[in-house]
Amino acid sequence: MPFAASQIREGGGEDVLCPAFYEIYLQTSQPLWHSSHTTDLAIMQLDDYEELTESQHRLLEKYVTNTHSHIFALRNLPEVIKGALFSRYSRSNLGLRSLLLKEFISNDETAFESIVGNQGEGLQAQTEAIKKAQSFYDRILDGYGDDSIGELGGAHIAIENVSMLAAKLLEDCRIGGSPLEKSTRYIYFDQKVKGEYLFYREPILMTSAYRDIFLDTCNMLFDTYSKLIPQLTARIEEKTPKDPNISKGAYTAALRAKVLDCLRGLLPAGTLTNMGVYGNGRFFEQLIHKLHCNNLAEMQDAGKRLYEELSKVIPSFIRRSDPSHRTHQSYAQFYEALQNDLKTITAQQEEIPLRHKEHGVQLISYDPDAVHKVAAALLFGFGDYSLQDLLIHCKKLSDEEIARILDAGCSTRETRRHKSPRGLEHANFTFELVVDFGVYRDLHRHRMLTQERQLLTCEYGYYIPPDILGTPMENDYVDAIEKAKEVYDAIAKELPEEAQYVVPMAYNVRWYFHINLRALQWLCELRSSPAGHPNYRLVAQIMAKQVCETFPAFERFFKFVDFDGYDLGRLGQEQRKVEKQLKA
Repeated sequence: MPFAASQIREGGGEDVLCPAFYEIYLQTSQPLWHSSHTTDLAIMQLDDYEELTESQHRLLEKYVTNTHSHIFALRNLPEVIKGALFSRYSRSNLGLRSLLLKEFISNDETAFESIVGNQGEGLQAQTEAIKKAQSFYDRILDGYGDDSIGELGGAHIAIENVSMLAAKLLEDCRIGGSPLEKSTRYIYFDQKVKGEYLFYREPILMTSAYRDIFLDTCNMLFDTYSKLIPQLTARIEEKTPKDPNISKGAYTAALRAKVLDCLRGLLPAGTLTNMGVYGNGRFFEQLIHKLHCNNLAEMQDAGKRLYEELSKVIPSFIRRSDPSHRTHQSYAQFYEALQNDLKTITAQQEEIPLRHKEHGVQLISYDPDAVHKVAAALLFGFGDYSLQDLLIHCKKLSDEEIARILDAGCSTRETRRHKSPRGLEHANFTFELVVDFGVYRDLHRHRMLTQERQLLTCEYGYYIPPDILGTPMENDYVDAIEKAKEVYDAIAKELPEEAQYVVPMAYNVRWYFHINLRALQWLCELRSSPAGHPNYRLVAQIMAKQVCETFPAFERFFKFVDFDGYDLGRLGQEQRKVEKQLKA
């Protein structure tokens, strides 16, 4: 027989079990909610606890995936309601379903029926309903005074026809957002719309004396890219002919990827791309703040449009990024002062010798105690010792004893998807990289690290694909790249930020990674896989090697890094895809 809600809790306390409930708890020898032989009883307890009627169950079925279980998902609810609902949930003694019924569905102030009922009647109708209830939702969210509330609602945004330069800034706020960008290895970028190549016509450049050379240079880069596609395809096809055992579809896809990987260096940073982004409210608010404050017109326009569109679906979460809101105005003042002060001080540092202009990857900083710190952190969760005592202890251990601890942290890994323990996060490394912008675009997307880049320039040289070297195509490639540098140099004297749009992706950019061992393990094992672009595969391989050379004890953590080279890197993956389709 089920217990009444009054029997479950006594005295209104949140953590005191009544005797009857505690007796069942003892009989099961484990918490009631996890008992395999009391599942039905647990469900009945929850039904009684929430005291829902049959009609309420039927009403809730539209909005939750299960009206009985203690675990369920929300559905058919706009983001503004989900966010506000969870905000209230954190400070209510009601179950979420009861809270939804009492404070949202049955509350006229929420305009619940208008908002939810209009979901199938067009965005405009739903937007108007949300506006009517805006003060209610804003009051809930403001009442908690916690920015994390902004993470309780999210939105999917499509961002089309923005430059690759803009895409990098849009992806730069990594925590809370998940971007996916149009690929340069699967899509040909030489299409024309109304007779024009697709690159961003930067407004300041288009009204300046540099208009014509900017347009001519971008068109020349696209012409060269388009011209070399059939030539390079024929060369690689001759060099790596199709194996009779490989399907034509897989070979064609791998061949196309190889060709486009080689030629993407000709594409200027102003090349238009498309993005899909999912993010929570906090992510979008911070992103819009930054876009509003950026010097480039394209970024400012993106910030304005993002705010306008997100206001239609998650208005309560991004309202503080409105340029007229006091929060944004305060942020803009802070950001401008910060940028100006650092720029001024950097310009005054004339005594800094310019010693390091090497290309490639350099490990420039690490903690000499990293091995002992990782070993201590691996042990920490399995005893009652302090981390400090464990560190002191590990420093006294022999190499063999340390190796035994480290092996325990990785010996059972069978694939790179088996995530290592958090103890690896106690080793940190800083890498400085000077490699082509194409590699930066790929590696920039990793979230769990600290990174920063300098403005795109043509000062650090450029990359020539090995498949082009020593062929007639090399002259066309090099001529196009170097003509772009001449134009960049001319524009950059007056407009250094706008000049970035004409920089081909083959040119190197300087940036740094500050990353822990656990994140580096994931990055190197993922980005060294055969299907990856050869340039970022090389970067991943070098980073892993440099860490292993500096700390041989850490080599065991990189066992799924692929150090081999491949002619058609995607061939194996494309063939597996074809085989799966045939089996389906």
